[in-house]
Amino acid sequence: MANQLTDRQLYDWAVLSCDGEPVEASNGLTIAPTRAFERDDEFDIVFVCAGVEVKQACDRRLLNWLQHMAQRHTPLGGLCTGPYILARAGVLDGYRCTVHWEHISSINEETEFPNTLFCSQLFVIDRDRYTCSGGVAPLDLMLNIISQQCGTELAASVSEEFVHDRIRGVGDAQRVPLRARVGPSQPKLLEAVALMEANIEEPLTLSELAHYVNISRRQLERLFRTHLDRSPTRYYLELRLKRAREFLLQTSMSILDVALACGFSSSPHFSKCYHDYYALPPSQERRRQATQIRRNEPVAVQETTPH
Repeated sequence: MANQLTDRQLYDWAVLSCDGEPVEASNGLTIAPTRAFERDDEFDIVFVCAGVEVKQACDRRLLNWLQHMAQRHTPLGGLCTGPYILARAGVLDGYRCTVHWEHISSINEETEFPNTLFCSQLFVIDRDRYTCSGGVAPLDLMLNIISQQCGTELAASVSEEFVHDRIRGVGDAQRVPLRARVGPSQPKLLEAVALMEANIEEPLTLSELAHYVNISRRQLERLFRTHLDRSPTRYYLELRLKRAREFLLQTSMSILDVALACGFSSSPHFSKCYHDYYALPPSQERRRQATQIRRNEPVAVQETTPH
């Protein structure tokens, strides 16, 4: 899309596989590679694309090739579960990275990758390593790369072509579903949180929540303390503040309207709670976003030269 909008060949790419043969994706579609990878390959950046059953996809030829690319200081990236393959190749040692939320909890960092720090961000750019959680997050990663290399105006235009409301940045986290965090064995907790999420504008009281899920207030508080390390009231407040931040960054709603839509009785009360949680008031959050959009800020230490 960047090529199309500028009528220039800013980027080109090749699709590689171990042997140059087609690769079948988990949905049954076949990807036709350009060719097999070779030791003398030269790229501005290499992305490993992976999906389900990634542990079975760690081909030794691929791992060796990635290690060789790293020795040649080629920037490397991984999409969805691709970062797992990079970690298995040892090329994420000493780096921060992310991976799809379904796999974060299944990775034993201490025993498998003690020198790699996994986090739950949408994507992570750490020097010459680009890792992404998958889904639609690769679009945000690429828009940030385009912004760094070609300017924010082009990145914004590409985003508009994809009907993408907001270019998310390195500070945005992927939302890990509560069921994945606490497991299916806590139905009352999951039910209580679902009620909270459905009642943001007019928050329920703790007594109402306990009544609707048919447990006592004390049981409800114990569930939240045990599994989420916070009180139900605190968790509810954080949900409302996170929704408010989405409104601030993705809409033109006034701060008062955002406050009311998220269950706060007044703008000053909302601003105080927002400042306490995010360490800056909502007005400054919105100004900071506007400044970032106007400014062409680099997002990586390692620069790459577009074709």
